[in-house]
Amino acid sequence: MFDARDIQKLAPGEHITTEECPGLRVQATASGRTWIYRYRSPADGKLRQIKLGNFPAMTIRKAEAAWELARDKRDAGLDPALEKKAARKVATQEAQKKKAGGRVTVGDVAADYLTKHVAVNRAEKGRKELTRMFQKMLGDDASAEVETYTRKQAHALISRWSHAPVQAMKLKAELAAAWEKAADSALIPEDAPNWWKRILKGDLKSKGKKILGENVGQSKRVLKNAEVGALVKWLPNFSRVVEDVLTIYLWTGCRGGEIVSMHASEISEEADGLWWTIPKHKTKNARHEKAGDLRVPLIGRAASIVNRRRELFPSGYLFPSTTKEGYTQQKTIQTAVFYHQPYSKTRPTDVRPRLTVTHWAPHDLRRTVRTALSAMNCPAPVAEAVLGHMAPGVVGVYDLHSYDQERRIWLTRIAQRWEELVAAS
Repeated sequence: MFDARDIQKLAPGEHITTEECPGLRVQATASGRTWIYRYRSPADGKLRQIKLGNFPAMTIRKAEAAWELARDKRDAGLDPALEKKAARKVATQEAQKKKAGGRVTVGDVAADYLTKHVAVNRAEKGRKELTRMFQKMLGDDASAEVETYTRKQAHALISRWSHAPVQAMKLKAELAAAWEKAADSALIPEDAPNWWKRILKGDLKSKGKKILGENVGQSKRVLKNAEVGALVKWLPNFSRVVEDVLTIYLWTGCRGGEIVSMHASEISEEADGLWWTIPKHKTKNARHEKAGDLRVPLIGRAASIVNRRRELFPSGYLFPSTTKEGYTQQKTIQTAVFYHQPYSKTRPTDVRPRLTVTHWAPHDLRRTVRTALSAMNCPAPVAEAVLGHMAPGVVGVYDLHSYDQERRIWLTRIAQRWEELVAAS
């Protein structure tokens, strides 16, 4: 069978196959690793191949599933490569028809962007959020024709959402990108003005979050040492799920979305301890070709929580729920934290314990981990690797070190530091 570590070690020009999946191979080039299905065409007997996806965005499991579909088509007398080529031709013809008819709307551009770009390059959560945003925020402008769409109309659309500046800025940026993609694919004229790039420059600014209707600014909260100790002691006042998730935040520095979607299959016992391998498609680096899966050592309380939950849920999500996703949603954790803040007026008649460490959100715990690493003189590249950040610019291209050993060393030190603070509180 394929092994992710062997794939990562491939040099450009090398490939790996497996007897279990005849015809399926992962091939390395200078720019990445690609899943390929090679087969003898039932149409003319020629040897052909079709690209299934890029590793690690397409995991081993997904590649095997895609190979099965392609093989079934071939066994049914179809040629997957020729079929894909024909589908591209039809899509191009449809785009040219729309262009010739002059009836391409703002909604058409948004839909084309979602289908051809967002669906391919973003995680499921991001795709759903952008789809909802377009559906909610475009309104009547969705039916407006691109060819006659004016700067005034674009300005009015974004201005309607100026009371929510962050969302307005996001809508403006996404529509600008959609316009570029539509021009590239000839869906709209090449010289169609991209008003989204020109309007409201610098006029949309967030005023920061509000608490009880009062603006509290854009300050980024980092818990002080004494607050960390006090908070960890207070966590059992939450439900067990919320307590466990917030503890893993502090003991790993991972993102909330990664934590709540943790799956038993991602956990492994290795020579140096317990590891959690987060698939690339679950991380914020999913859109980066050079990114890979995020390896997270589980130490101290994080390891204890994961082992306990693995016993309860040995073959599924470790934080399961009845939602359609199958796991507890990140928003559930955020809502629970706010509900217990002393200033929360959610269900005011409910009697509940109130947090003694206040004015923080779950993501601030991740920021607290990063700040603590700096205070402990952790090298910046290691600290960024712990949080799953990709190195920017040229460094990100040439520094391909995994940092696995360094992550374990420094998260062990973080765990020790948190235990010291708990003992002192």
